[in-house]
Amino acid sequence: MAGVPSICPTLLYDDAAAAIRQLTEAFGFTRVAVYEGDDGSVVHAELAYGSGLVMLGSKGTGGVFDTVMAGSGPAGVYVVVEDVDAHHARAVEHGVEILMPPTDQDYGSRDYMARDAGGNVWSFGTYAPSV
Repeated sequence: MAGVPSICPTLLYDDAAAAIRQLTEAFGFTRVAVYEGDDGSVVHAELAYGSGLVMLGSKGTGGVFDTVMAGSGPAGVYVVVEDVDAHHARAVEHGVEILMPPTDQDYGSRDYMARDAGGNVWSFGTYAPSV
C-alpha cells in the first residue's frame, strides 16, 4: 500500500493537546486528524512528518490501549530530517529540553536528541534506514 506507513509509534500523554502543540510547533509535525471526546480530551490523533506518522492520545481514557499501557515508561522515536541544525534550532526556540545537541556520528549521521513534555525521547537525524 504505497503512501501508507507500515509502522506507526503510538504514544499516550497526560495532556495530549499540549503534546500536539509541541510536536507541531517545535518539531514540525503536521496534524492529520484529531478526535476529541465529549470532555474535550484527545481520544486519538495522527501527526505526520515526511512519510511517517505518529498516533497519540490522552492517558486515563479507560480504553484497552490506555489500560494495557498504564504504568509504562516513555518511548524513544527516531525521525529522519534533512537539516538537523535548523530542526534543532526550531526545537530550542520553542523551549524543548535538548538531551544531546547536533552531533556528527561515527556512522555518518548527524543527529540530536530531545525530550518532549510527556517524557518521550525523540532523535532527529540524517541517517535514513531503508527496507
